Amino acid sequence: MLQTSNYDSLLIRGGRIIDPFTDRDEIGDIAVVNGVVARAPTNNAHVIDASGWIVCPGLMDIHVHLREPGQTHKETIETGTAAAVAGGFTFVACMPNTKPPLDHPDAIRSVLERARNAGHCQVGPIAAITKGRSGNTITDFGVLLDTGVVALSDDGDGVDDDSVMRAAFESAREVGAVLIQHCEYKAISAAGVMHLGDVSRRRGFPGLDPRSEEAMIERDIDLCRETSSRYHVAHVSTARAVDLVRRAKAEGLPVTTEVCTHHLVLTDEACAEGDPNTKMHPPLRPWADVEECRRGLLDGTIDCIVTDHAPHTVEEKAAGFLRAPPGIVGLETAVGLAAQAMIESGLADWPQLVAWFTAGPTAVLNRRPRPIEVGARADLSLLSPLSRWTVDPQRFVSRGRNTPFSGWKLTGKAIGTVQGRRVAVSPGARLKSSQQPAEDFR
Repeated sequence: MLQTSNYDSLLIRGGRIIDPFTDRDEIGDIAVVNGVVARAPTNNAHVIDASGWIVCPGLMDIHVHLREPGQTHKETIETGTAAAVAGGFTFVACMPNTKPPLDHPDAIRSVLERARNAGHCQVGPIAAITKGRSGNTITDFGVLLDTGVVALSDDGDGVDDDSVMRAAFESAREVGAVLIQHCEYKAISAAGVMHLGDVSRRRGFPGLDPRSEEAMIERDIDLCRETSSRYHVAHVSTARAVDLVRRAKAEGLPVTTEVCTHHLVLTDEACAEGDPNTKMHPPLRPWADVEECRRGLLDGTIDCIVTDHAPHTVEEKAAGFLRAPPGIVGLETAVGLAAQAMIESGLADWPQLVAWFTAGPTAVLNRRPRPIEVGARADLSLLSPLSRWTVDPQRFVSRGRNTPFSGWKLTGKAIGTVQGRRVAVSPGARLKSSQQPAEDFR
């Protein structure tokens, strides 16, 4: 359970302030008065000792499945956004493959209202590109944007039809929308349940050809070139796919992409034992693809890290590798897994990791930057870079328990968030706080 408290005056003392929006990286204090970053706290401020912690703009995850409406046995907007906060996120963008899909303004308004009522974090709905996610007729992008959507996607499926996708690019250009594509030609991926390669052949599992991802990216980049519309590749997973985006960016095209935490730490060898919790879509790939995804983050080809948080019930995953639905939960393990992949490996540092969860997704969705500055609403994440912890799915705030990382020991954990007056503390974390006077604010 999340622990939450409200404070009129707050002093976050002695943390490492990392703000990618202003290139700030220093030890300092942050005052929050009446929910707004202030020059100084009042004398009766609640003090949080943040020494040894990182204080940064609120983390963002732009690829999350909240399952509501229609699949609340897996997750709800309330439980999913609570899990987001437990993982250190103050904003999530939710995908439209709900039942019914998010393809109408009424559905978008319902999501926004439920998120406000839950009160855990901000939610940016992603609406469907096509009506009913059928791949046939595009939705009214302008009306949906006016309702509050942050992007458009048929995630869970790619838009196969060239003429439909061309119409989507043209409509998106007219209204300034971002298209997020789940890149997969079903005719190529067929009935694959894991990456087509040595492990799938050894196990006798139907293989999912990586060309299904790469071919759609190629098609879409051509359309992007023709229309100059903004295009984002969801959950990139192969080395060639990364290189396709790299070349598009070098050409100056408005193309961006993301990578999931699990595609940074696991290979298809994880599927060798047939654990349904290693079944994902796109699937886990060989080590060469993992390396290229990491390299893509470092050279700026990949703009941000996401979770593709996809809760399923225990019963659904118990159906076995061939029949179980693909996907894992990821919000509450994201920081630790990203740190293992990029920091413990010696490839990156914490300012880079924070940027991949803040400045990167902000730019992808073309949202206003959220620097930590006086007069801004408090929107902060507290991270402990040295905390060593063990993944225990039974302690997840999410309804989902479907993770292959149970028992993993990770270093780096979200402690909590500060949003306005509200301070939320992650399960198992503890704030070092006091009621001492704050006259020596620096």
